[in-house]
Amino acid sequence: MSRYEDGTDTATDHGTRAGTRAGTREGTHGGKCGATHEGTHEEAPGGDARFEAFRALHHGERPLLLPNAWDHASAAALHRRGFPAIGTTSLGVAAAAGLPDGTGDTREETLALGRGLARLPVPVSVDIEDGFSDDPAEVGALGAELARAGVTGVNIEDGRADGVLTDPGLHRAKIAALKEAAPGRLFVNARTDTHWLGTDATVTAALRRCTAYAEAGADCVFVPGLVDGAEIAALADGLGPTPLNVLYSPAHLSRDELAERGAARISLGSLLFRAALQRAVDLACSIAEPSGHPAAPSPVPGYGEVQGLHGEFGHSAGV
Repeated sequence: MSRYEDGTDTATDHGTRAGTRAGTREGTHGGKCGATHEGTHEEAPGGDARFEAFRALHHGERPLLLPNAWDHASAAALHRRGFPAIGTTSLGVAAAAGLPDGTGDTREETLALGRGLARLPVPVSVDIEDGFSDDPAEVGALGAELARAGVTGVNIEDGRADGVLTDPGLHRAKIAALKEAAPGRLFVNARTDTHWLGTDATVTAALRRCTAYAEAGADCVFVPGLVDGAEIAALADGLGPTPLNVLYSPAHLSRDELAERGAARISLGSLLFRAALQRAVDLACSIAEPSGHPAAPSPVPGYGEVQGLHGEFGHSAGV
């Protein structure tokens, strides 16, 4: 569930892991967005080499900025602008299919998109919600299928549709199954929703789960909803060499500020998809204005508003 409701407060606390990820990079190509990393493969090979290239992006001088696509066109456009890796957003995939996010209804859509995006010459990481099953063997089978298609990474979360957290032992088993299903080929980003769901939203609780997931084989850990600078720095310190992934929030810290606090990967989640919806609707409305003058832009819709769009299609299939 790539979700985020934009906040309004700011966090200015400085962490202790400043340095290696805070600097700027040289060698950005003209016409690119400044997202490329020195030493990455423009035409990344498949299998183990692509996995290694993706893993290296999590240990560079600046955090990996991972944009999340929702279809082939958005992924291709982001790749064309120079981003060295592409993720997917489960909200975007679900909403584009007229389905709710985070309820396990989009397994086939997610798998189909993963197969298609894997044809890109850069690493692709797919959001598989909670693995679409509580059977670790089934989760592992999904990971193996994605890896065979050429997908480099997956994001798997411990938040559930009923608002509670999965038992950490079960989530560890899912992570281990994914790693065993495609050894050395599938990068697992293990997400905990302590802060996202507001369930024991403390650094101590997040660190406990993240540490357990790293011990199970996770290559990176993700804590969406964690926006306070001091807390990000404390968690990054506690994780040691395990890369920390955070969710970008326009109302909070910039990429460089997140780098100063120790973030190794910054995901954009559903932000790009929601912004695209806002821009498309605003453009249509501006053209429809009798005066010919565009109205003031509307705010980017929040997760809840977009999540509710599937209700416009009713509840009966085929009607």
